[in-house]
Amino acid sequence: MMDLTNKQWVKHAVTHPMEGFEDMRWKKAGSMKYSIVIILLWFVASIFYNRLYGFQFYAEADKMFNIIPYIVQTIILFCTWVVGNWSICTLLEGEGTMKNIFIYSAYALIPYVASIYIEVFLSHFLIRDEAVFIDAVHIIGLLWSGVLLFSAIKSVHQYTFMKTIGAIILTICAMLIMLFLLVLLLSLFQQVYVFAYSIYTEIAYRLKV
Repeated sequence: MMDLTNKQWVKHAVTHPMEGFEDMRWKKAGSMKYSIVIILLWFVASIFYNRLYGFQFYAEADKMFNIIPYIVQTIILFCTWVVGNWSICTLLEGEGTMKNIFIYSAYALIPYVASIYIEVFLSHFLIRDEAVFIDAVHIIGLLWSGVLLFSAIKSVHQYTFMKTIGAIILTICAMLIMLFLLVLLLSLFQQVYVFAYSIYTEIAYRLKV
């Protein structure tokens, strides 16, 4: 196969869902820098979707802006997927490294991320009766990324079709467990902070008295 640049590999992976990631694996291609940019674009897209969507399709956004939910819905969720998949597939004798899982999964998200930007753009020009076009863009982007993600996991770990399905299901279960533990950990830290702050305020009050 002809040697491609990092940019060309991105295009090749997205437009060739069946063999694109397999070619990347054999050529040891893929850019961590491009992958990080894709995840950041997803993060920005989620903000655009919730804050800049056409008013005729989307209820008015809250005036109070909080960036944390957007980070959790994109960056944290993606990192949880990568760690969960690596953990599960290590037990299932998968060949993919955490770096490759990160890169391949990020590349697979490109159609979905692009569809979000297209949806936001179209929402300012279409009317409610034409919402079917926006829905079509959303479904195509979601399905395309789904196929790419399946192909990416299958290629990076060199799994069979059924084993890939099993690995993805187990990865989702692992993600739920990790997110649950993360919520518990954050809750614990919050309680410790409240306890420490209450002690501090009580001591400060006693010293003033």
